[in-house]
Amino acid sequence: MIKSLLPPFLYRYLTTFIYGWSGNYSSWEAAEKKCTGYDSDVIFNKVKAALLKVKNGEAVAERDSVLFDKIPYSFPLLSSLSLVALAEKRLNVLDFGGSLGSSYYHNKIISEHVTDFQWNIIEQKHFVEEGKKTFANQELNFYYTIDECLQEQQANVVVLGSVIQYIKEPYDLLKEILSYKIPYLIIDRTPVFKTNKDRITIQKVPKKIYEAKYPCWILNETKLINYICSLGYEVIYDAEYNENIYLSNAYYKGYFFKMK
Repeated sequence: MIKSLLPPFLYRYLTTFIYGWSGNYSSWEAAEKKCTGYDSDVIFNKVKAALLKVKNGEAVAERDSVLFDKIPYSFPLLSSLSLVALAEKRLNVLDFGGSLGSSYYHNKIISEHVTDFQWNIIEQKHFVEEGKKTFANQELNFYYTIDECLQEQQANVVVLGSVIQYIKEPYDLLKEILSYKIPYLIIDRTPVFKTNKDRITIQKVPKKIYEAKYPCWILNETKLINYICSLGYEVIYDAEYNENIYLSNAYYKGYFFKMK
């Protein structure tokens, strides 16, 4: 209602004080200093409680600790995973930063159509410990490092689902992951600029989810794609998401890459 009554530029301006992206910081550390109020234990416990309800059949799906009565599919992600499964006759996912299994529960429908389905999450220590104890099953696995995962699993696709923007050195992470020559790469729901340079912002999370703010990259799209292609991959397709960022020339994108 408020949005319909205000000019777009004024709505974007006011929104940054409530939630969204703002600032242009010279370094990750400079942004971190302004990110007070971030309580990882609170966030972790909210995510855990929500996903326990999904696991136990009390809710259909979860994203960012919010429960849904139907799966909030990322269709570009689901399509990309399906293409990998079709091409490889199996699906073994390395999900970097995959929480306690959000995307696994969203996309496990694919397991009904392949005989070899494994979903492997690389996460922070407390997520992995809880994942192993409470959420792991014959399909869902948790690992502390990429090396540990690949010693046990033959991953054929990497999923970076809304994660590289929260990494201090996103290009270094991409270089490390792609050095393992995993055949496919999916980047999902990641904010990019069409023309602007890479920018470090602060993202405020809506209070209805949880109260937090943290550093967040918005990367230049062309630079990001060219960098990944320089590491031996090619773009199969990209997709734009209907989600607002409230920064001029910025939007959410997803990409599906294949090793050359």
